[in-house]
Amino acid sequence: MKLISSFCLFCFIVIGHAQDDQLPYAEIPEAPEHYTAGTVAARTIDGLGFRYYWATEGLRDEDLNYRPNEEARATSETIDHIYGLSKVIVNSALQKPNIRGEEEPELTFDDKRKQTLINFKTAADILRQAENLTPFKIVFQSDNGASEFPFWNNLNGPIGDALWHCGQVVLLRRSSGNPFNSKVSVFTGKVRN
Repeated sequence: MKLISSFCLFCFIVIGHAQDDQLPYAEIPEAPEHYTAGTVAARTIDGLGFRYYWATEGLRDEDLNYRPNEEARATSETIDHIYGLSKVIVNSALQKPNIRGEEEPELTFDDKRKQTLINFKTAADILRQAENLTPFKIVFQSDNGASEFPFWNNLNGPIGDALWHCGQVVLLRRSSGNPFNSKVSVFTGKVRN
């Protein structure tokens, strides 16, 4: 009986850790029943999260290091930029300032990818509940003071920019010989069988 209990506990722990390691946006979440400012903003971020998930899924070191020419960003640098944009997006949703010059821990690609997806999911989940987006300003804070921008700037700024750069990652990975999964449908937010 003790052996069975130990085995069940082991399985529970392994399954729990496996679920914790699952990243958001392998599929886009179900659409909300009602259109509000918050659900539309959240759905836009969900679409971004889905695109980012699949743009970065299965990237190899040679893909991350790929740079089409000397002046262009490497794929890894583009991913760094998207990560930075994800922090602006989530900080807006959390109503926290973006502090310029703040020290960042060095992250591996896998950790950066995971945190970017978590940032998108956190922001979308908060905004999905909002009726009014006015409180979700973008705030940049530095030693010289703070600058505030309305949520509108999130749409054409960090969210739009991150979507743009996801497309670049797809193009760069194609150029480095590791094309985007052709079964991914960004229209349905699902992977075709």
